[in-house]
Amino acid sequence: MRSILVTGGAGYIGSHTVVELIAQGFQPIIVDDFSNSERSVLDKLEQLTNTTLICHEGDCTDEAFMRSVFNQHQLSGAIHFAAFKAVGESVDQPLKYYKNNIGSLLVLLQLMKEFETGQLVFSSSCTVYGQPDELPVTENSPIKEAESPYGFTKQVSERIIKDAVSANSSLSSILLRYFNPIGAHPSGMIGELPLGVPNNLIPFVTQTAIGLRDQLVIYGDNYNTPDGTCIRDYIHVVDLAKAHVKALDYLNSKNNWCEAINIGTGTGSSVLEVVKAFEKVTTQPLQYKIGPRRSGDVEQVYASVDHANASLDWHTEFSLEDALRDAWNWQKKLDEH
Repeated sequence: MRSILVTGGAGYIGSHTVVELIAQGFQPIIVDDFSNSERSVLDKLEQLTNTTLICHEGDCTDEAFMRSVFNQHQLSGAIHFAAFKAVGESVDQPLKYYKNNIGSLLVLLQLMKEFETGQLVFSSSCTVYGQPDELPVTENSPIKEAESPYGFTKQVSERIIKDAVSANSSLSSILLRYFNPIGAHPSGMIGELPLGVPNNLIPFVTQTAIGLRDQLVIYGDNYNTPDGTCIRDYIHVVDLAKAHVKALDYLNSKNNWCEAINIGTGTGSSVLEVVKAFEKVTTQPLQYKIGPRRSGDVEQVYASVDHANASLDWHTEFSLEDALRDAWNWQKKLDEH
């Protein structure tokens, strides 16, 4: 059984990926500092997978701590999720983002070289493209100036990994450029659990629908889109999680390799379309208002996923409606506790 380090493995995407890794016969080794996740997620994961999990609590920028993890396990690869990810917060607190997102990667790459851990799947983002000139975005689309410090940390991290692969013949990496992950596990046992006020659309939608928020604010309705609201490519988190396992399998056939692959649905949906789809799927009316545009927001972006389909043999299985239904199911279960 191959052991895979999963940094940020108790987080939203990390936890769903742990489920898929176990389903495919991997042994995930979770590292998380629980700064943006709950320890209770581990219990849910153990119930969901019928497995006793290995989790080390600590900060991925702490080299001594991370070295102790590498010393305890024979790791064949790593999936690096541990990063702060709120665009707006990164504008307000750029140094926090540079220290954590870039610092944790530097520690990880140094230890992977030292311990000859050969495979890295990196959690990148469509934010590396900035405001694209043409849609859909392909992996060859130009990398524009980042719209936020968060986006810039992903651009810098990708460059760091490419340089590390060039200098380390035993390292290979896939840079998965996510579009907008939404939804929850169909079991309703794990899902997106933002601490405090959500930065992402769907948790804000579900919290508004259940009465935790007074109303949803849609940031801007005067963009150059059919209904004036921003367009994104919303992908079910389980589809996204499965892409990481496919990426690890793909790296088995590669040596000293680094490439970026888009992970999305290939379809853009506007904020208003998401709101309407949610109301239809759940029969819950949503209170919302139009607010001003938000700093750092890209007008529209959605993926070309031809490369992921062909190279990884990966295809989405869930629709936008499935994702919204699962997110709502998760929110209702949270509210019961």
